[in-house]
Parts: sequence; C-alpha cells; structure tokens
Amino acid sequence: MTEIFLVEDDQVIAKNLIILLQAEGFVVTHAANMSDAFAKVRENKFDLALVDVSLPDGNGFTVCTEIKALQEIPVIFLTASADESSVVTGLTMGADDYITKPFRPRELVARIKNALRKSGQVQTAFEVLGLYVDSTSGSVRKNGSDVFLSALEYRLLLVFVNNPKSILTRERLLDELWDAAGEFVNDNTLTVYIKRLREKIEDEPAKPQIIQTVRGIGYRLGGSNV
Repeated sequence: MTEIFLVEDDQVIAKNLIILLQAEGFVVTHAANMSDAFAKVRENKFDLALVDVSLPDGNGFTVCTEIKALQEIPVIFLTASADESSVVTGLTMGADDYITKPFRPRELVARIKNALRKSGQVQTAFEVLGLYVDSTSGSVRKNGSDVFLSALEYRLLLVFVNNPKSILTRERLLDELWDAAGEFVNDNTLTVYIKRLREKIEDEPAKPQIIQTVRGIGYRLGGSNV
C-alpha cells in the first residue's frame, strides 16, 4: 500500500483529503502541525508527503527540509498562496510540486500519482487474471500474447489498473476518456469501448472477470493482485 503523509492544520480540509486519498487506495497519516509532523516523519516510512505551507507552529518549508533529510520521497506543497516567491521558495527547498487551494480533487490525485511514478515509488507493471500491463513501455499482453488496443481503449484500461480498489462510476470514466480524447465522449461511446475492451482482454467477454459491472453504479477491476 502507498503511504501518504498529510501535514495540514485545517481539520475540514484534512478530513476531506483523507477521504479522497483513502478512496484512491492510499493509506494516510495526518499531522496537524509542525511538531507533530517532525515526530511522525521520524517514526514512520512514507512514499509521498503533502505539506501545507502555513502551519500554526511554523511553516511547511521547514517540514519539507526535515522530510527530505530523513526520507527520499516526493513532497507536494499545498497552499493558499500563489505568489511567485512562495512557489520559488518551495521548489528551492526541494519540493517536487506545488498546488494552490482551492484545488480540484482529481488534479491533486493526478499530481500525486505523477510524482510517485517519477520517484519510482509506484508500481508501473500490473497483472490481473493473465492480463499483463506495463504502463512504462505501454505494452499489454494476455496469456503471453500481445494485445493491440486503440488509444482510448488503452486509456480506459489504465484507469482500471490505476484504481484497483475503487468502484468507478460511468461519470468518472467519461471524464477520464474526455481528458484523453480531447473530444466529446458520450455514454453510448463508453458502452462501446467497454465492450471492445472486454472482447480483447477477457477469456469470456460475455462473462467478464477483469472489468466487472457493479450494477447501478459502474465498474471495477476484478481478480486484482496488484
């Protein structure tokens, strides 16, 4: 499991972030101030840190320095300040990314996953019921044979393997395909792509085991050992 260290003094923001990150399959440890952050980073091992710049007993820049001294992990700053000097300071202190409040939840999750990939902290190869996906090389194989997918079919598959513990609504999938295609993708188009993808990766497309339907909600990745 990927361990996220959240340093945020606003309890409402922290609560919402914990819910969001846990829904994405992350394990979250929260510290509400600088002293608590120092104690927890010395006692635990994390994969990435989200650090608020403004803390009641100090600032996130100092926390970032401590984290980087103890653990080789990415640090993303969260802040209400978008001024250039704060951005430069944060990046100079060793931060890997910088996002201002209020932020869009999906953008934050995407930035986290991107930072994890760059740092080598996240797995890029997945195997599910004989289906092998390597997002680094872009290769897909089923029972040892290459599977050839269109760009949108591949993007759709990546959404599932990158969210192995989540139920994905049709609305979420439509958003993901829209982002990838840069064009309108409607509900009927999604149904077509789900069908085409199942025909290429399932042993029995009529009885799918990899992309399972959650009736009335959406879909989820089945048989996952990622």
